[in-house]
Amino acid sequence: MTNRIEEEVIEQVRNNTDIVDVISEYVQLTKRGRNFFGLCPFHGEQTPSFSVTHEKQIFHCFGCGAGGNVITFLMDIENLSFHEAVSKLGSRLGMEIEHKSAHSIEEKAPVSKEVSLMKKAHEFASEYFHHLLLHTEEGENALHYLQERGFSTELIEKYKIGWSLPSWDALTTLLERKGMDLQEIEKTGLIIRKENELKYFDRFRGRIMFPVFDETGHVVAFSGRILHKKENEAKYLNSPESPIFQKSQILYNLDKARLDIRKQRNVIIFEGFLDVISASKAGITNGIATMGTALTSQHITKLKRLTTNVTLCFDGDKAGMEAARKAATSLQGQSIQTEVAIIPDAMDPDDYIKNYGEVAFREKIIDKPHSYLSFMMIVSKRDKNFNNENDTLQYIQEILEILSDRNSTVERDLYIRQLSQETNVSEEAIYQHLRKIQGKKAKETKSNHSLPIASPQELPKKKRTISADERAERILLAHMLHNPQVIDIAISNINDGPCFIRDAYEAAYVRLMGYYEDYPDGDYQRFLEVLNDGELRKIVMEAALSERDPEHETEEVMDCLRHIRKYRIEQQIERKLHEAKEAEKMSDITKALQLAQEAIQLKKSLVDFQ
Repeated sequence: MTNRIEEEVIEQVRNNTDIVDVISEYVQLTKRGRNFFGLCPFHGEQTPSFSVTHEKQIFHCFGCGAGGNVITFLMDIENLSFHEAVSKLGSRLGMEIEHKSAHSIEEKAPVSKEVSLMKKAHEFASEYFHHLLLHTEEGENALHYLQERGFSTELIEKYKIGWSLPSWDALTTLLERKGMDLQEIEKTGLIIRKENELKYFDRFRGRIMFPVFDETGHVVAFSGRILHKKENEAKYLNSPESPIFQKSQILYNLDKARLDIRKQRNVIIFEGFLDVISASKAGITNGIATMGTALTSQHITKLKRLTTNVTLCFDGDKAGMEAARKAATSLQGQSIQTEVAIIPDAMDPDDYIKNYGEVAFREKIIDKPHSYLSFMMIVSKRDKNFNNENDTLQYIQEILEILSDRNSTVERDLYIRQLSQETNVSEEAIYQHLRKIQGKKAKETKSNHSLPIASPQELPKKKRTISADERAERILLAHMLHNPQVIDIAISNINDGPCFIRDAYEAAYVRLMGYYEDYPDGDYQRFLEVLNDGELRKIVMEAALSERDPEHETEEVMDCLRHIRKYRIEQQIERKLHEAKEAEKMSDITKALQLAQEAIQLKKSLVDFQ
């Protein structure tokens, strides 16, 4: 194998990397007993079913079946090849592991050619734009503009900021020269097809280019800022949604901020990507932003895997406050501790930093956020006149609706006192109204008990029950994973045909036989690493963790083989009886009798399995 990593190196990387530390960078883990649990990053769930075992250095999801070790986790979460995953983990240990050459036979987890091409085109475009900004005369004006606005070279490098030429087809020409399929690349909006012609031109021309990265660090889109404003030309031009860029999924800067979010146990959500960059100048490294869309359930799911503490820092104008209100409500609905950093005088983060400095922004805004309830009171008070009875009652009603869902008596007393002072309504009257609201909600909850209150997706997934024949397959595969000699026992005791009933188990078995030829002393963890099929890894992991009896291995293996043979005979009987009925319908009595006799003989053979 080309550039194959030595087994000693793989073992060194695996043994010196703590799986809990690595997975904690992607999933918020909580220790329960001897294991750690969190929300599975491979499927959506509300109840943690994702388990990490420090002692065995493995992970397993009881909901979707995903499992493996630290290397396969990195392969799955970042879509890396085995070699890339080992190299990345090696770099954490200060080890340099050379990447495989392009003609290596090892493949990454399956990715469509379309997606691969789109990402490749965006990576190339990003490097090209970045080079134009920093190293060419054409980019000097844009570079000077950025420097005047406080963008250091370090910041430009960090966010790969670039410059697109005013030319109509500079990028298109280069992509074509590299042999890329322009029809596929057009789907991302990087280039545009001329109307009624099979020719293309650049979407981004004469703009400062801000790449948008997905959470694994791949460029998937761009936002281009015009340098010299022209009439009827948008200040910002963004990539459209595409197979590699969906706004409901992307959180800007999550790839860079993930570690700091985990370390600080908090994430700061800004309204736009430029706010994130401005905040980073002030030393704020745990900031992210949505890409011109409201905070979605997909965004929140990703954040919950990292932290349950969120600070919102949106623009201080009316639109920004309303956006923060909606985001805060969504986050609270997902049991996320939410605070809001309010910027005064309708400013955005960049305005505030320019006027008051980076230290003031960090210490007076970010470090002193309002609690969720305090912020909701500020928002609710807008445009209300407490000399007007309706406004006063509406304000009290809105805050008590929120307060009625909170359990803290201290919080309740604090905000009711504040409501009383603001509205000149007695605390006793406000408490009485709160009790009415709580009583009404309690009645509604009671009447809804008989109704379905959660969709199947929201309910915790129960462990899948498996049939007796599949259990036999799983135990047989488990013994094979722990002892290669079991394969010889199976081969010598099966008749013509596959060893397993189900195709997936048979595929794992065939791969395992090939694996033992290359790695006679290998174990199931190493086998997981050479499998590039995620579904096969799930089956292997389920088998590896299943209960077996090593002390009575041969007896248990023979019992599994008998069960599998019995199942096959029962299937044959069923098929022959079905074929006999079909023959009767066709008035082929001779064939029907023959098939029935064969079924009877097979039934007699089942006596051997009693």
